[in-house]
Amino acid sequence: MNLSHGEKTVQINGVELCFETFGNPADPAILFIDGASASMLWWETEMCEQIAHGGRFVIRYDNRDTGKSTSYPPGQPGYAYTDLAADALGILDTLGIERAHIVCRSMSGGIGLIIGVDHPDRVQSLTFVSTSTGEEGLPAAEGLTFPEEPDLTDSQAVVDYVVASAKACSGGSPYFAETATRALVERDVARARNMASTLGNHYAMSFDGSSRDFSAVKASTLVVHGDHDPVCPLPHGHALHKAIPGAKLLVLEGAGHDLPKPLWDVFVPALLRHTEG
Repeated sequence: MNLSHGEKTVQINGVELCFETFGNPADPAILFIDGASASMLWWETEMCEQIAHGGRFVIRYDNRDTGKSTSYPPGQPGYAYTDLAADALGILDTLGIERAHIVCRSMSGGIGLIIGVDHPDRVQSLTFVSTSTGEEGLPAAEGLTFPEEPDLTDSQAVVDYVVASAKACSGGSPYFAETATRALVERDVARARNMASTLGNHYAMSFDGSSRDFSAVKASTLVVHGDHDPVCPLPHGHALHKAIPGAKLLVLEGAGHDLPKPLWDVFVPALLRHTEG
């Protein structure tokens, strides 16, 4: 059964944002927000459908400079962190959703932080996946070796680069599936407006708003972190769990900086429990 309602592109905050929904709009809404350089495809379709089958209305979307959403010239992102947070709320407004469960991964943890602190009335719960408080003293990235940046006019070279980068970010996880990852990346590269912008612009934007304090988050919060994560090693997850009052921690054994399919039977039930009510 196909639970997707198809992709739609809408005007929000003066830009075009592409989103897709799964399931019954009458069910509690979960908004997935992905991290740097990642389009909505990285919240994989099959996982979104599993969550929708669990009685949730699932929303995923392309942040600016990813997928089919508005793209800016490489190295010149015309937005800041707070703009991306406003885009997330704009998606909810477009769908007529007053409050949602917000799930953020990696860099977008800062987006969840901004929404959670500045707009608590819009948040039913928060989930942070593979993210960090960014505080001093946490371990640096471990053992990450990325390939040289490819010729961005060569789509196959770009695919190879992104696959190799994803493998590096898996941290040697036994669950990294190169064939499936390559198929996803090929779809991602084919639908992107500008891969040069996708690969670089999120790192070049202004991170205004990131100074907010995680201890100010009042929403029920779940912290999810892989014990193989080389980008934000596990102590980052423990620090985030400690920083947010009442937060729960789910450590995914064998996961890197990702949500590998063999662990969906751990992650999906945990998310459904967290988003009840």
